[in-house]
Amino acid sequence: MPSIRAVLRLASLVSVAVAAPRNFTASSTDTAKRATCTVNSVASAADLSDCTAVLITGFTVPSGGEKSISIQAASGATVTMSGDIVFSKTTSSGPLITFDTVFVDDHYNRYANFALDGNGALYWDGQGTNGGVAKPHPFVKFKGSGTCTFQDVTVLNSPAQAISVGTDGTAIIESVTVDNSAGNAGGLGANTDGFDISASDVTVSKCTVNNQDDCVAINSGSGLVIEDSTCIGSHGISIGSIASGKTVSNVKIARNTITGGLYGLRIKVDADATDASVSGVTYEANTISGISDFGVLITQSYPDEDGTPGTGAPVSGIAFTGGTTSVSVDSSAFTLVVDCGACSGTWDFSDLDATGGKGSKITANKATISGGTF
Repeated sequence: MPSIRAVLRLASLVSVAVAAPRNFTASSTDTAKRATCTVNSVASAADLSDCTAVLITGFTVPSGGEKSISIQAASGATVTMSGDIVFSKTTSSGPLITFDTVFVDDHYNRYANFALDGNGALYWDGQGTNGGVAKPHPFVKFKGSGTCTFQDVTVLNSPAQAISVGTDGTAIIESVTVDNSAGNAGGLGANTDGFDISASDVTVSKCTVNNQDDCVAINSGSGLVIEDSTCIGSHGISIGSIASGKTVSNVKIARNTITGGLYGLRIKVDADATDASVSGVTYEANTISGISDFGVLITQSYPDEDGTPGTGAPVSGIAFTGGTTSVSVDSSAFTLVVDCGACSGTWDFSDLDATGGKGSKITANKATISGGTF
């Protein structure tokens, strides 16, 4: 079988390097931890607590059983890959691989041509996580604390949701590729979200997602940036769905390109959500085209798209400013739908230019929408 590199020609790497703390003085215990460890199997990843340099070589995770990998290295560890990791079919519920280390400083500069392959075709049946074959999800989990960067990773053929971000600190996810395009065949891939984010202070930059569900889904968090990324055939960039007790605030979605798929940009709040909110979301200079259903959808009636909105999760401070966000939709699609039961404030849409389709439908509750073409 040809290598993943030959098929994709994509640069891919898990590169995690963290400098020691300033004014660090090595003790005898610290010196004992200066170990280099090689991960070449599930078993060899079982205890990395004394490892400050971890090299993950290429290997295949065998089929059957609860086969998963957790990279939990010593504080300040460097983790790199030197080969493809291919997952056979497993009964694990997921995640199949977790990166979970206490990071001290941001310091990542290693590049290679390797990928994480979830062998999604072994699971895909068109039902995603709603039924059919049990599918481990997410495929990859980014955890850890401190300041960290996940850079140049290719995640290929995830059984369902690809990457879950649950970091505790400041995280930069840069030049990551999620390629689930093989799931388009026969409509078998489903619920293959690119990034599901439940964390604060996260930047997703220069990433590419080709999949059958949300390119990015922000479920909770503050201080989030989604920028300079490409979404292909996806359900676009979403905030939500927002469930009870979840809040999202201070989000910037800028200079992304979204092509094809059902949606461009969405804010979706569960109709029955309480003690939840969405506030301070700015869309800047995004380019959206080839959308079949909704160019921009802001709804508080999820899972309905335009139904009876709930009132327990207010939405405020939504803006299209800082550069034109252009939205082009198919003839059967809406350019903009706002479906509010508890929205407020002045929403500046002066830099929204949405054309084509069936036009817009606005039920804004107490929010005032100004400017824009839709």
